[in-house]
This record gives sequence, structure tokens and C-alpha cells, in this order.
Amino acid sequence: MVMVVTMHFLRESGSMLSADRLSDAPAEQFLGTFLEAFCIVAVNAYVFVSGYFGEKREFRIARILLFLMQIWFYSLLIPAVLTVLGTPILLTEMGVYGLIQYLLPIETESYWFATSFFGLMLLQPVLNAASEKLSGSQMKRILLFLLLLFCGIKSVCPVHLATDRYGYDLIWFVCVYLTASYLRLYGPEKLKSFGWALYTGGCALIFGMTLGLWYALPVLPGAAYYFTVPFHYNFVLCLVGAVGLFYGFLGIGIKEGWKADIIRKLGSYSFGIYLLHEHPDLRHLWYPYLKNIVNPTAKGGVPMLLAELAFCVLALFAAGFLAEWIRDLLFGRLRAVYRFVRKRRRRRALAEQVRKGEVAENE
Repeated sequence: MVMVVTMHFLRESGSMLSADRLSDAPAEQFLGTFLEAFCIVAVNAYVFVSGYFGEKREFRIARILLFLMQIWFYSLLIPAVLTVLGTPILLTEMGVYGLIQYLLPIETESYWFATSFFGLMLLQPVLNAASEKLSGSQMKRILLFLLLLFCGIKSVCPVHLATDRYGYDLIWFVCVYLTASYLRLYGPEKLKSFGWALYTGGCALIFGMTLGLWYALPVLPGAAYYFTVPFHYNFVLCLVGAVGLFYGFLGIGIKEGWKADIIRKLGSYSFGIYLLHEHPDLRHLWYPYLKNIVNPTAKGGVPMLLAELAFCVLALFAAGFLAEWIRDLLFGRLRAVYRFVRKRRRRRALAEQVRKGEVAENE
């Protein structure tokens, strides 16, 4: 999530090399492009974690509903709070369509990641069953064809393909999920030893390719599209880097105890950080507001860029953790009420069965 927030910071601050500016780029944009190259693997890593440990999760409708309720909590509450504060929202600017984005965040892709991940959650039992039933060779062939179609070809093609959504879609999430499932079942153990090398090597190559293409654009203007390809989620090096990042962390031994408990708790709150700062009403508001606090005179330079980045990451994490704590508290109370009502209904039903003689009293 630190990587995700960093990427969104770089997007909002315009701190990356661009095909629109091919000369006199400030040092901040070179640094921003470097940071982006080493953070771009975060989304694939999220999905890879789900695929690697997915067989341990039992499919439950309640989990799907809780996921939707978490999204609606932010989707509906944030515009209400902003309205009280007098801040313009989509509803006032776009009318009914703005309201639809609040009510149907999955269908309107208000949060594109949530939309794709929701589809993946629904397909998870099907994908797990396929991984269990298919032989290693069958799964390998299917996976190779999927990766060739949705990753390999686009990674070398110099023009945009009609079916390519740059990895911002369900089909790519399925590819990453199955890759993780295959490596869990048939991957070599030595991957744990080379995880960090894969991550740093893949990300360094992404940065090197982007830098080389940027310098080549003045004489190869037709490469403007391919200049963006290394930062697509379904680019081959982006997948390699995500696999390396996962195996790098998999090799770290963290003993059970209070440290592990804290990590798990913070991890469970991290998705709320995304839902908070990427809300359609806040997506382009949080950076100018936070920048005005840490850099009111709009000074340039690498040190100030790093100061802004650190402040934004800390501020968004603090706000996200607070919002998730409040949500978790409210949902916990609702779950307690639900369990109480459900238990009471069961007792009444049992008492009625005892009264009718259908069940013995001692039972």
C-alpha cells in the first residue's frame, strides 16, 4: 500500500517523465520515474498474494458482502462529509451519474481495482477447483497461452491492441492469480532465494527501458505509445517484479507474537487507505491540500519532492487507519447485533420445537 500511495502521489504531483516534455526535464521527474518503476509491481503483488494463498480461503457469501459493505462505507460516507464541509462533489457536478457512482461503485468502476478484484473473488472457487483438478502439464500449457495472449504479445507490440486494458481488468487478475497458484503447486523452491534479485532486476529494467525510450522519442516519435508500456500492469517485467517481491518477503521469517499481530492488523486496515484517498471526490483533492501544508511556497527540487512524498504517505496512512478503525468498530457492533438476533431466533425456534414435542427438552 505504501507503493500504491507513492504511485498516486507521483500521478497527482506530475513527477514523472512525460512524452509531452522531451527536454529540460527537472531532476524530480527522473526520481519520480525511478520510484514509479520500483512501485509499479504493487498491484500485481496484491493479486499474487490472493492466488498463492487462495486455496486456504473458503468461499463465503458473507465475505463478498463484507467487501461490498466496506466499499459502500467510503463511497457513500465521503460525499456526505464533503457536503457538510461545503466541498463540491460529483453529485452536484454530474447529477444522476454522480449519484450512480456512489451507489454502484463496482459497476461504474469508481474504484477500478475493487471492480476487478470483486470479479476475482467470485471466480476464486472456480479457479481453485481448476488448479486442483488439472495436472501440472495441463495447467502449465493453459497458463502459458494466457500469459502469451495477455502479457507476452502486448509486451513487445509497438501499437495498442484493442483487447489490451493495460492490466486494469479482470482477465489480467485471473492470469496473475493462476500464475501464483501454479508457482505454489509446482514452482521451484529456489525462487525464495532469488526473490529480491527478481524484484530489483525487473524494476531496474523497467526504469532503464523507460529512460531509454524517453531519450529516443525526439527521433522516434512513433514510440510515444510504447514509452508507456513498461508501466502497464500486464507488462512482462511488471509481473516478474511482483513475483520477486512476493518471494522476497516470503523468505522473511516473522515469528508469531505481538509483532505478527500488529502486522496483520495494519494489513487488514490497508485497503481502507486506498478506498479513502482514491474516492472519486477526493482523488484529485488530497494532494493540493497536503502540499499546501508541507510546501506552501511550492518550492521545487528533489529534497522537497521527498518531503512531500513522506508527508503525504504518513498523512494518508494515518487518515486511512483512523477511518478503518471507525468502520471496523461500527461493523463489529453490527455483527454483534446480528449474532445476538440470530441466536435469539434459534432459541425461539428450538423452544417452539420443544413445545410441539419435535425435540426433547434435554436436547
